[in-house]
Amino acid sequence: MKVPGFLLAGLAALSMAGCATRGPAVDSPALSDPEALAAAQAAQATRAAWLASRPDWSFAGRVAVNANGKGGSGRIDWQQTGTGYQVALSAPVTRQSWRLGGDLQTRAARLDGLEGGPREGADADRLLREATGWDIPVASMVHWARGVADPSASVDGVEYDTDGRLRTLTQQGWRVDYLDWFPAEGAQPVMPRRMEARRQGATVKVAVDQWQLAPQ
Repeated sequence: MKVPGFLLAGLAALSMAGCATRGPAVDSPALSDPEALAAAQAAQATRAAWLASRPDWSFAGRVAVNANGKGGSGRIDWQQTGTGYQVALSAPVTRQSWRLGGDLQTRAARLDGLEGGPREGADADRLLREATGWDIPVASMVHWARGVADPSASVDGVEYDTDGRLRTLTQQGWRVDYLDWFPAEGAQPVMPRRMEARRQGATVKVAVDQWQLAPQ
């Protein structure tokens, strides 16, 4: 399977982006006090409900992907409208890009920007694996990127930091570490600034520059 050439070029050309998404695993202590833990769980439930009431959102930032030693880095722009998504990845220096579009309900997806033309499939995760060799849980990432669990899968583990924010989330064999957060603004709760999703042989790192959350 051939990784798109612009991403390999972007790995070198966008070294600054790569550095921005690299970082140590979560090293802050996990919250253990029962009373504080209960308060953190309640706050996370309130936060998740607030986000669920705003199904239209977007973020812009940087991403670095590695799958069995192959990958790249670049700019990422994620636009979510209800169950539909458009994810664009670009390497500004090489002026190359691809776009993944799909719907969480139908699971159908289309990947544009590949050599040989666009590809379509009934499953976005499988489409990406077959076209690029990457292992990215697209449907779950819709939730993980916002710092909430995927409601369609069981939660295998969750930890909070001493500030009561989500620290790690484990689902479907993936461990998601939340390394940095944007502070709350008005009614808007804290939002992930930097996260890493890992499982054996695969890593997805995201550094968000800006969130846009549509009003209810």
